[in-house]
Amino acid sequence: MTDDSTTLLLGGRIHSPSNPDATAMAVKDGTIVWIGQDGPGRALHPDARVEDLDGAFVAPGFVDAHVHATATGLHLAGVDLGGITDAAGLLAAIRAAARPGEVLIAHGWDETTWTADRLPSRAEIDEAAAGVPVYLSRVDVHSALVSTALVELAPAAPAARDAAGWSPDGPLTRDAHHHVRAAVRAALTREQRRRAQEAFLRLAAARGIVSVHECAGPDISGEDDLADLLALAAEPGHPEVIGYWGELDAVDTARRLGARGLAGDLFADGALGSHTAALHEPYLDEPGSTGARYLDADTIAGHLIACTEAGLQAGFHVIGDAAVAEVVRGFELAEKTVGQRALAGGRHRLEHLEMIDAEQAKALAGWGVTGSMQPQFDALWGGTAGMYAQRLGPGRAAAMNPFAMLAAEGVLLAFGSDCPVTPLQPWDSVRAAVHHRTPGSGLSARAAFTAHTRGGHRAAGVNDGLTGSLVPGAPAHYAVWDAADLVVAAPDSRVQRWSTDPRSRVPALPPLDPDAPLPTCLRTVRGGEVLYDAFTSAA
Repeated sequence: MTDDSTTLLLGGRIHSPSNPDATAMAVKDGTIVWIGQDGPGRALHPDARVEDLDGAFVAPGFVDAHVHATATGLHLAGVDLGGITDAAGLLAAIRAAARPGEVLIAHGWDETTWTADRLPSRAEIDEAAAGVPVYLSRVDVHSALVSTALVELAPAAPAARDAAGWSPDGPLTRDAHHHVRAAVRAALTREQRRRAQEAFLRLAAARGIVSVHECAGPDISGEDDLADLLALAAEPGHPEVIGYWGELDAVDTARRLGARGLAGDLFADGALGSHTAALHEPYLDEPGSTGARYLDADTIAGHLIACTEAGLQAGFHVIGDAAVAEVVRGFELAEKTVGQRALAGGRHRLEHLEMIDAEQAKALAGWGVTGSMQPQFDALWGGTAGMYAQRLGPGRAAAMNPFAMLAAEGVLLAFGSDCPVTPLQPWDSVRAAVHHRTPGSGLSARAAFTAHTRGGHRAAGVNDGLTGSLVPGAPAHYAVWDAADLVVAAPDSRVQRWSTDPRSRVPALPPLDPDAPLPTCLRTVRGGEVLYDAFTSAA
């Protein structure tokens, strides 16, 4: 018999693979204590507070394994350049949004989708901005168009002129981009930053996300930004934030900040869209370039050794095949010092990991490495005519983001958005992982969903066999979804409502067909605490 601190959820569809007929779940003191059917639930928990789910779907809460909270929050309140189709449109957006006395921060332009890929000159940007400092980040956030006023804004910014990646007229990349991004951060007030972080956390909760991994660092967001975000997330009513700090030789910094590791966006290379991902062979559309490799194998090994010995997770941002090869070599060197068991025990991780072969994947699996990946990258840029094909050619592009191969070789997958690079839409990410643009590279719906839920917890070092699942004894991290109207075509061509009943021959997850509607979040709960609620229940 229970006391009135127990909540009994009835009349739902519980995502419990071990109990596919479950329609009820009991939660007490932030922990799932029972899963089954409605009748036994009422009998076993007669004093519980009852909530009628009215057929809603209950599933483990999502984990986004790679986010940039403040940048996303600023983007939510700023100018979205994703719909721009040419230079004239970009300049018009600047004219409409520029305000005297404020830095204009806008994000999302992607010239590979424009009707004409000519970028506006700095002089054109200056004219449109009328003296306002302007920072326009490309969709991959590895380059930016800027105004002269921004370059002159702060002491850090003029140094961009002497840095790698400087252009007097075009986008800034590499170190030059880091300098101007530092100037943008310096222009933000603490209150602006807090509003952006609050907006991000509210959106995450409304999307069924119970935990995010913030990938911070000195070239990304700054110590104050991460410290403030972690403090905000510790207040009631917010998703969990796991902090990663991307810096070499910074064990003391990680401990002071409370970061889980020196990982995340510690750059081994750049990004394909900005021609800075490190490649073995030149870019198809920039034949004189093979990108930028920022770290060598010895440096990578030293970082892995230091983190392993300090009990911190290590990790790197790595995209291009030349960068992946260098990282794998770094692991090989680190193993010679700390041994395979200690290296695997570090639960180190690699972000993006887009160009990798089966032999490298097998080696990484042996070292217990997590691949923190973003399925929406393939949805946006994959295929025979997407950005990957423009940069690499169809052959190399087809091998990008090989989820199925990585899973088959034993690499733990954890999915995320890299927001604001792609939207904070976890169901879209699950669908993208299933419907990979390269046949054979996608995952089953269950494997993709697991990578975006339990896989995220495991990527942060939580491997208790419970967290991220709906089973008795697991933390009550879950989301309630309105899936009543979702339908799927059954094998006999009759249209049936989606169901968790295996006899219906309908998948145990909502239909993820490319044109199918996706669930709407009604409630998000972490450890029994409601983070978001749009669900009207009846006792």
